[in-house]
Amino acid sequence: SKDHMAHVFEPFFTTKSVDTGTGLGLSMVYGFVKQTGGHVRIYSEPAEGTTVKLYFPRCSDSLPAHDVPAQIKPMLCGKETILAVEDDAQVLLQLVAQLTGLGYEVVTASAGAAALDILRARSDIDLLLTDVVLPGGMNGRQIATAAQAIWPNLKVLYTSGYSETAIVHHGRLDKDINFLGKPYRRSQLASKVRMVLDS
Repeated sequence: SKDHMAHVFEPFFTTKSVDTGTGLGLSMVYGFVKQTGGHVRIYSEPAEGTTVKLYFPRCSDSLPAHDVPAQIKPMLCGKETILAVEDDAQVLLQLVAQLTGLGYEVVTASAGAAALDILRARSDIDLLLTDVVLPGGMNGRQIATAAQAIWPNLKVLYTSGYSETAIVHHGRLDKDINFLGKPYRRSQLASKVRMVLDS
């Protein structure tokens, strides 16, 4: 409908129920396309269908010289234990592979209740790495608050498919939080995890 069309790219806007829609899908698409210098157009007619068109700048075959690193920096690794909270099974699988490849021990949960059960049962968790928007009635911020009530010195790193600015401005997180936006490179994950653990 025209009413929905006016809001489809807004973060957290959804026509689905609370447990099935986060409202981040199209806003993530919009953010990624805008970051490349492109733009998005959406066309829709009720009972007819919807078309989404993505426009990207032309890409040259070679990278500018300043984009080629002079030397490859060594990856920052560690041996700490990380509790990763992520409801997307494929994203979680990739995250675990990246973190274990960096030397960390990884424990996983797909929602807040399971994460808190793990924290109550274990005293060796060094870092809570949690998505911001999760199913099950608790978002990442609520999980972190409950987790730090159990372990006050627990380090927390948030991740989300939308920008930190949008997440903070829409009341999901406070300012001055540790945040890693999706998608991220392995080197960015390694650097951010190490930074938070060492802080």
